[in-house]
Amino acid sequence: MVGDVVLSAVSMAFAMGWEILWALVLGFGLSAVVQAVVSHAEMSRLLPDDRPRSIAIATLLGAASSSCSYAAVALARAVFRKGANFTAAMAFEVASTNLVIELGLVLVALMGWEFALAEFVGGPLMIAVVVMLFRRFLSPRLLNDAKRQADRGIAGRMEGHAAMDMSVKDGPIWRRIASDEGRTAISHYFVMDWAAVWMDIVGGLLIAGALAAWVPADFWATLFVSDHPLVATLVGPVIGPLVAVVSFVCSVGNVPLAAVLWNGGASFGGVIAFLYADLVILPILDIYRRYYGLRMATFLFVAFVIAMAAAALVTELLFGALGLVPPQRHALVVETAVTWNYTTALNVVFLAIAAALVWRAGRTGGFSMLRTMNKMPPDVGHHVHLHDSH
Repeated sequence: MVGDVVLSAVSMAFAMGWEILWALVLGFGLSAVVQAVVSHAEMSRLLPDDRPRSIAIATLLGAASSSCSYAAVALARAVFRKGANFTAAMAFEVASTNLVIELGLVLVALMGWEFALAEFVGGPLMIAVVVMLFRRFLSPRLLNDAKRQADRGIAGRMEGHAAMDMSVKDGPIWRRIASDEGRTAISHYFVMDWAAVWMDIVGGLLIAGALAAWVPADFWATLFVSDHPLVATLVGPVIGPLVAVVSFVCSVGNVPLAAVLWNGGASFGGVIAFLYADLVILPILDIYRRYYGLRMATFLFVAFVIAMAAAALVTELLFGALGLVPPQRHALVVETAVTWNYTTALNVVFLAIAAALVWRAGRTGGFSMLRTMNKMPPDVGHHVHLHDSH
């Protein structure tokens, strides 16, 4: 019956969500702490060119930021408009969606530590390939055209989220975190990041649950040519991003579907490339078009897909040589019952932490701030003054 099939899909989605809930809360909490003590104000000054130092700083800043792909794309344009190097801004964008804490934790919880390690090994490789492609093929004329289009300030998504800088700047890091202003900033970033990505997470879980319940496993095996290991190794990293393009799910929301692809027979490199590809989904490609023009959007799509495929292929070959490719395909997508185990215990603890952060955000104006997340601010990069709670 149709009802039973739908129930099966929703049950699988809920089971996956329950399995990764504590990791999401922990990841967003740690990300909020980092954002509360790392300011956006100096980012443009720190990214003046595409030299290794600037790219390394861009990568670290990206890893310390929110995992929301839309906010990362908006912030990259904002710092580009303020004078940051375009290549460095794109390196920041890649890092902020592929090297963030919460993504690694969810990968460990749902797919295993090997995939988390592959994400953090391949991410810098992808950035390196992007930098090389930009240096070789990005013409001054195309860049100038993109800058003129960017300066028009056409709205995309999460403009307000990208512009908000609530970081605490005075004193040692631990004192900033423990201060009233620091704790308020952490609660605001926590709530804001959840508000930015919850639709992607829920959407990813529902899509993954539906595909796990409705699509035969041999479909993915056929698509990724798993019967021919050598061919699968070579074409998987290209197929992975193309699947991601039409999935409409980005960042952490990609992980449940990646688990379905892995269980269904996709190659290790194909799954990794799929995870990298949150920056080339159709809604974000449309934002590139509005931000930088059609020609630059096309250039970014081609360059990103090449970089994703190359980094995933190298990662698969490296992990294969080291014996780190998981021999079993048992990513957690089929358990549909919640039982009292360590996952449930962790969820209870971290839900209590999340409730405390949401409560503090509610007391300090955090909820009213959410209304501005999707609005173009009059002055991108403005500082948000927090109402401390004592």
